[in-house]
Amino acid sequence: MPDFLFEIGLEEIPARMIPAAQAELARRVEDLLTRERLLSAGHEIHSYSTPRRLAVLVKGVNATQADTQEQLTGPSWNIAFKNGDPTPAAHAFAKKAGVQVFALEKLTTPKGEYVSTVVERKGRTASEIIAEQLPKELAVLYWPKNMYWRAGKPERFVRPVKWLLALLNHAIVPIEFAGVHAANLTYGHRILYGDATLTVEHATDYLGVLEAAHVTADVELRRHRIRKGLDAATRTIPEARWREDEPLVDTVTHLTEWPSVLLGSFDPQYLNLPEEVLVTVMRDHQKYFAVEDRQSKLAPYFLTVLNTQPSKQADEIIRHGNERVLRARFNDARFFWTVDQKIPLTERVEMLKSVTFQKDLGSYYDKTERVTKVVRELGSSAQSQELSIDALELAAKLAKTDLTSELVKEFTELQGIVGGLYAKTQGLDDRVALAIYDQYRPESTEDSIPRTIEGQLLAIADKADTIAGMFGIGLEPSGSKDPFALRRAANGIVKILAETALPFHPATIFAYAVREYEPMASLPGFHRFDAPFQNVEQPISAFTLERIRFYLQDVRQFRYDIVNAVLRQTASSIIKTGAYIPDAISRAAALTAVLGSEGIAAISAAFKRIKNILDKAREKSDLPAQRVKTELLTDPAERTLYDYAARLTPTVENLRAEYKYREALEQIATLRPHVDLFFDKVMVMADDPAIRQNRLALIAMVLGNFSSIADFSEIVTS
Repeated sequence: MPDFLFEIGLEEIPARMIPAAQAELARRVEDLLTRERLLSAGHEIHSYSTPRRLAVLVKGVNATQADTQEQLTGPSWNIAFKNGDPTPAAHAFAKKAGVQVFALEKLTTPKGEYVSTVVERKGRTASEIIAEQLPKELAVLYWPKNMYWRAGKPERFVRPVKWLLALLNHAIVPIEFAGVHAANLTYGHRILYGDATLTVEHATDYLGVLEAAHVTADVELRRHRIRKGLDAATRTIPEARWREDEPLVDTVTHLTEWPSVLLGSFDPQYLNLPEEVLVTVMRDHQKYFAVEDRQSKLAPYFLTVLNTQPSKQADEIIRHGNERVLRARFNDARFFWTVDQKIPLTERVEMLKSVTFQKDLGSYYDKTERVTKVVRELGSSAQSQELSIDALELAAKLAKTDLTSELVKEFTELQGIVGGLYAKTQGLDDRVALAIYDQYRPESTEDSIPRTIEGQLLAIADKADTIAGMFGIGLEPSGSKDPFALRRAANGIVKILAETALPFHPATIFAYAVREYEPMASLPGFHRFDAPFQNVEQPISAFTLERIRFYLQDVRQFRYDIVNAVLRQTASSIIKTGAYIPDAISRAAALTAVLGSEGIAAISAAFKRIKNILDKAREKSDLPAQRVKTELLTDPAERTLYDYAARLTPTVENLRAEYKYREALEQIATLRPHVDLFFDKVMVMADDPAIRQNRLALIAMVLGNFSSIADFSEIVTS
């Protein structure tokens, strides 16, 4: 079976956009071939990329589609034939199907009799289908930013398309996109090979042809070579190692086609600057790897990944150039650090009045005032002996002052971190410095939460203020759009609450945050901030619940039905009445632990049945009695269920109150035989209204008393 190779050559693609595009192109090619019945059993799909190309190699493609038979259905028989003679409708259908009218047959269906015929569909060649369909897939390939490059032409792509390579084994597939026609030609490394074309004779020759022209198209092989190069260069320094940085490895992998590693050094005097500043300059501005000693302290060396293979003479020139650039950047950082110390953080608060937070939400001074009031509320309720209210309030007051510093203006990635470093340098309490340093944590679900309770409360208040304000002026996330990173902010709040013992729930936090915007309610744009703030609190609550669901499913990896079961029952307590998010995690963990037991599976099915019965009864206005009347329990099975449930309820409630959820669930599972017997022997919807309503009250009691940990009806049982 043939192998299909496709490569699209471009001007340099931004490194951050390559991985997603590579994966999407491979998926689209696979979907296309699957949809068109062109993939054989046991096929293989490989994808490749460099800054100048995206490529897909599919091994095991059918040369042609298999012929198929298709049954077509037309108008009703009575319309197509009158007195046995075909009508114009029959002739039209026959013409459309490509058959003679006498070949039409009668098809009997539950909906009636229709005209039908079976037609043969001749399979098309893979080359024909790919040439027709693949350009459409390229046109809708997602890029965060696109561009036009041909005047008056409709194509938009991340960068101008320079060449197309498309082969089915050795035959060129005549694909055309953006005015470029596919051939069997590609290009090697721009510097090491030049502009000469490379001929790929067969699809499977692709990697070898490129490798000979100094291009490693296999991303993982390129990554492996970079890591080996970093290891080899570092071994030339005694007792040293390069600082592990997988995101940077990923970046330089997608910046290179033929990587090599160069070791450089800098004056040890720069080590007097904080490591955070030095590493940020190296990593974020120059894409250099830091080097450290065995004690994990920064060493006066750096590693840079080149997209070439220089000679020894060129090595020295490149090394000298990189060292000169780094020295200039370090000098800038040292200058800004020195200048910034002339104005302490405590004197920078007023300067925040000239720094805009958001055009409709005021300055960072306004934000600081709001956040300080929120942390004061949170701090007074935190009930922690470790907390210093004075340190917390001072940290909130100074948290954003580093935005006025020259160092942060130059290195914006260091906001917060610089504030923490300056606070420590200027002799402020360590708790103040750490809180300021950690205020933006966690920046992702993998990031750690702030290290101190002051930092945790400051981070929560800061994020809550941003969310409340943006929701207040109608800038909440929509679909995939989240320009103010509100989902990330909410994820951070949820993660902090989930991983600490802070006695807060999102509703309390956001109530504090929203309240601080009340003075702005009369201003233009603040249409949602009308008392009692219900117009903004409801969408924030829904948004927060969505983030809690995300945390439980995607971060903690609980099954979706378990998350539904826990949140259906505890959503109100988590969002409104103050239960901890860790409590929801404990419930989900306990439910996961007992999920495989037959008792819980049976109870889940029974509770689902109870819920359906009650819902249908309510639809008919057939409501349960206010309470179960024991004198109306006429059947032994219903009496047994009532007695057992009544005895079991306090046991379960006591275990739940002690947060012994697994033990409580195991007790609930013992209901199974009594519930099974009840449904085997008892007709809930009895003819006698009093008996019926009493039985509805009984099953409602069972459902209510034993669903406080989770809504079992949400559990999916096999």
